[in-house]
Amino acid sequence: MASEGHLVSMTEAIGRIQSIESMLQQLSQGVRPQASSASTTASTGTPDPSGGAASSTDSASFAQALSSAVGGSGALSGVSKGMATGAVTGDAVVADAKKYVGVPYVWGGTNPAVGMDCSGFVQRVFKDLGVDLPRVVSDQMRQGTPVASLAQAKPGDLLVSFGGEHISIYLGNGKAIDAPVPGQTIQIRDAWEQQSNLTAIRRIVPAGGS
Repeated sequence: MASEGHLVSMTEAIGRIQSIESMLQQLSQGVRPQASSASTTASTGTPDPSGGAASSTDSASFAQALSSAVGGSGALSGVSKGMATGAVTGDAVVADAKKYVGVPYVWGGTNPAVGMDCSGFVQRVFKDLGVDLPRVVSDQMRQGTPVASLAQAKPGDLLVSFGGEHISIYLGNGKAIDAPVPGQTIQIRDAWEQQSNLTAIRRIVPAGGS
């Protein structure tokens, strides 16, 4: 019986892999994956007549179908989810971050009703927007894509300093927002990080219009 169960699991896995390969092949050829068309029909009541390359809505549907095919719940994480929805940009990150100004710094904190530390604050902002980030700076600084220098940073990028000891969100125009140290609150201030003490700059979602 155990061998039979193992065989069934292997068969299901192979089926999922074949489904994914088929979706990827259709997408690379500019053909809307079947799951995406079905999703459009279900959500609007009418099929999409365009038959062209997938739109941002189609991309989100494809992402959900892909996640479902590999046995997931449809939830994506990190930059993949931000790209799939097409709605999360650096400007959205900045706007959400600003609503936490005045929340006290609490080491290890993740609850804005009580207080947050630097990485808890960053995680909360992106979670508000449907993007999952790890809890601590050492993991957050490996997410997204690297930005070469502070001069190239865009609003919503993450500034990691002092070897991964601190993280803030860049606002643009030389400003950043962060949870600084115990006794202070989340605040907007001149970005004190300089190229000399920056460990990494990471772009989690696309830059906005700023």
